[in-house]
Amino acid sequence: MVVFVCSTLTVFAPSGDDLWVGCFARKSKPTHLKLLAGYLPIIPPPPLHPKTLEPVKPEDLSPLFPDELIKQEASSERFIDIPEEVLDVYKLWRPTPLIRARRLEKLLDTPAKIYYKYEGGSPAGSHKPNTAVPQVWCNAQQGIKNLVTETGAGQWGSALAFACSLFGLNCEVHPSPSNITEAGRRILQIDPSSPGSLGIAISEAVEIAAANADTMYCLGSVLNHVLLHQTVIGEECIKQMEAIGETPDVIIGCTGGGSNFAGLAFPFIREKLNGKINPLIRAVEPAACPSLTKGVYAYDYGDTAGMTPLMKMHTLGHDFIPDPIHAGGLRYHGMAPLISHVFELGFMEAFAIPQIECFRGAIQFARSEGLIPAPEPTHAIAATIREALHCKQTGESKVILMAKWTWSF
Repeated sequence: MVVFVCSTLTVFAPSGDDLWVGCFARKSKPTHLKLLAGYLPIIPPPPLHPKTLEPVKPEDLSPLFPDELIKQEASSERFIDIPEEVLDVYKLWRPTPLIRARRLEKLLDTPAKIYYKYEGGSPAGSHKPNTAVPQVWCNAQQGIKNLVTETGAGQWGSALAFACSLFGLNCEVHPSPSNITEAGRRILQIDPSSPGSLGIAISEAVEIAAANADTMYCLGSVLNHVLLHQTVIGEECIKQMEAIGETPDVIIGCTGGGSNFAGLAFPFIREKLNGKINPLIRAVEPAACPSLTKGVYAYDYGDTAGMTPLMKMHTLGHDFIPDPIHAGGLRYHGMAPLISHVFELGFMEAFAIPQIECFRGAIQFARSEGLIPAPEPTHAIAATIREALHCKQTGESKVILMAKWTWSF
């Protein structure tokens, strides 16, 4: 089979047991994004000021974020336009392919159809540039020259550095813990061999941004505007699945802070709320950091040092330091507030998978599909394999859709 992937023309070339790769015309690419909060029956709880415990006001966030991102964070609108400059950068890798994993299906001997939305073709090798580019653009529009952030496994840090290089901004990325911030030094004093966490790294980055008037902070997950930017994944995927006449029965994604999962799932949840489809939406998290399945739904800080607003989310406690599992991008103590809210409303389900099962799934996927997944999406792969094997037992030919991104180097 020959597969043509083109940014200006839709080409499908199915043949026998070969792959399907879905792309669609550039004129059909999303030019605006829809905010899921505007479609929910109950408004999500607001973030609270850490000192007054009153709902956060826009001016409370202005030392950290530009005005446009603050507006997106609290917006009650149903959609926002994607700026032309951002769309122009997206052309480097978007739309991303929707691929049918026929060889994995054959390996599992399942009647299920398995599709994955592949985000590994971006310049940074992951989905993270989907939000890095608009975040940097918004900062550049406000005249900001310096950005600071954290990174867990490195994907977000590299994505922000890429975006900053496009718009001429300086980028400082913090792993954790370090000895250059008060928050980092405090952790190292308690435990010199601390494995760190995303919560600690966030504390360090926020500390630097708050102390420097010429510096803003960027977050790679958790916040509403980050999840919104990532929904370009699901918006594309809806069009791609329609183009090949498929409707997903099960949608699976890995969750740490939640941006990749939300990016794929939120547009489908919106369609589910509108009564157009009725898929099962399933979030999969590490057994070593199970915020949705074992955490409490409560107000908590987004960082270890308690410098951020309090957010209503599923949390293991802001001082929780996960075991140093390989999926560094999922080692976060809390779940995105909007995902937590959707979970509480019963529009999705969640479960945790241990690391060894994820690695087994990764090996099966790599040997059959020829792509080596990063540790984070192996959770979605393992859950997809579980569902496919269940279909083998029941004889159901479900359509399973999962999020898949990047490869390990």
